[in-house]
Amino acid sequence: MKQVAIGLAVVLGWCLAGCQEQPISTLQRARSALERAAGVGALRYAEADYRRAEAVFQEGQLEIARQKGRLAPWRDYTIADSLLRTAFESADKAARDAQSRIHDLQYRVQSEQENLRRDLAMWREGLDGSLRVYNAEKYWGSAELALRTSERLFAQAEYTAAIESIFDAREWLSRMSRVLTEYANDEASGLKLWRRWVQETVDESRRSGGTAIIVNKTAHKLYLLQGGKVIRTYDCELGYNSARQKYFSGDGATPEGKYHVTQARHRGSRYYKALMINYPNERDRQIFAQNKSRGVISKRARIGGLIEIHGEGGRNDDWTEGCIALTNREMDQIMQYATVGTPVTIVRRSDRWP
Repeated sequence: MKQVAIGLAVVLGWCLAGCQEQPISTLQRARSALERAAGVGALRYAEADYRRAEAVFQEGQLEIARQKGRLAPWRDYTIADSLLRTAFESADKAARDAQSRIHDLQYRVQSEQENLRRDLAMWREGLDGSLRVYNAEKYWGSAELALRTSERLFAQAEYTAAIESIFDAREWLSRMSRVLTEYANDEASGLKLWRRWVQETVDESRRSGGTAIIVNKTAHKLYLLQGGKVIRTYDCELGYNSARQKYFSGDGATPEGKYHVTQARHRGSRYYKALMINYPNERDRQIFAQNKSRGVISKRARIGGLIEIHGEGGRNDDWTEGCIALTNREMDQIMQYATVGTPVTIVRRSDRWP
């Protein structure tokens, strides 16, 4: 009897030695680490590490289930515990890596945004100091909108998307730069011609002793000449796309060329009083035809007309459809001098003035 009791004790001890408690605390720690990692953005910013931790955690759970399916003497949770510890460490690393990545992205986005703000301000200053280049203004506006989008995405913790918006803004600024380069090249090539137009107009006024009008688009100045000398200077407003030569009807550009007054409207004008000029002249028609044949403008485009010097100005902005606007008081003054046939020369800019 005594021997049987001893045998049972040995078997029971062996069974107890083979049994282990489930690694509940390790399981909970690993699960909490995964939840924390997901909460700090590991699924987006450290996905590979997070997925590895998740896979090992699932293996640990399966190992627990396998051991629970065994008879008590054969249960061994050593492997399960090891897997869950590995899952915890991997999840913790994923969380730390995600936080580091987020910090780096935050710094990068803020730095890029600050540089972009500075560049936008620099370009804005340059644009404000020149004629309105319509496409350049449009591209600048698109770049500014992309910056605002980046700022909104940053506030929403969408850092990668915020950087992409900055890239978009840079592309808009690049397009704007190309437009302005083309504009500068065009201006450089036209300067000699504009100088000649100005000199011819001054000489004509001097010979005849009569009135002439010269408009400097870049300076936003209208000069009233009498006998070859400037007797009055006015600030003027132009078409909303003032930086270019007029190509077609509706392009918002103020034409450049040598013209003359064809009609003086002291009443009946939509804009107080008006001096209509002979746009398009023969040169304008030739350029229009060439641009159509080369595909620069649509074959359906019309050349337009009805370009005037008129009143209702003083808005401190280029707002017309291509006309030149003065204040009503200034129109009263200029109408005392200008009549049908008065020369009107419009240049983008010139470094030669009477």
